[in-house]
Amino acid sequence: MRRDDDTSSAPDDDRLGRSGAYSKGVARRQEILDRAIEVFAERGAEGASLRSIARVLGVSHAALLHYFDSREQLLVAVYDHANRQRSPEPAASALSTLTDAAAHNTSVPGLVELYTTLVAASLKDDSATARAYFTERFSRLRGELAERLRTEQADGRVRADIDPDRIAALLIAASDGLQVQWLLDPSMPLADVLGALGGLLAPPD
Repeated sequence: MRRDDDTSSAPDDDRLGRSGAYSKGVARRQEILDRAIEVFAERGAEGASLRSIARVLGVSHAALLHYFDSREQLLVAVYDHANRQRSPEPAASALSTLTDAAAHNTSVPGLVELYTTLVAASLKDDSATARAYFTERFSRLRGELAERLRTEQADGRVRADIDPDRIAALLIAASDGLQVQWLLDPSMPLADVLGALGGLLAPPD
């Protein structure tokens, strides 16, 4: 049982599985998350079953279930863990926040495929974990980008005649759509193409 004063509690993403009450459990959970993305990159969505991940890690299926209730919960936690490895600069523009994220995502083998797979899975009725995670994520991201856009408007860096909330949603849609195109054709410069939207946001001369 975890004590209220236990200083070795899990990181912020503990909602996506269990870490265990002590530091050894936390470290083991982190190892699973670090290695699981490698399995996904090598085998794809269909090959990244709980049993195959357990075999790669050298643990039993039951041991893996000690930390995660299902394959879906594990894969969402893997994406969340990988996504937390980088934090946008506080003063970064809305667009550069997305272009930096795109550059990061394409540098991690399997991460873009994992993201698009999980987003698609979240639309299914039996994917409660992915649906809840991405619904919250999109809502939070729209709010954060809209706030950055408002700051840029106030500073004169973004045109004043656009609605920040609507543009935030459109920027996310553009980023997600370009990631799908990049999966089909990795030669497509995802971050550069996304960055071209800056010309549409810039104030008129």
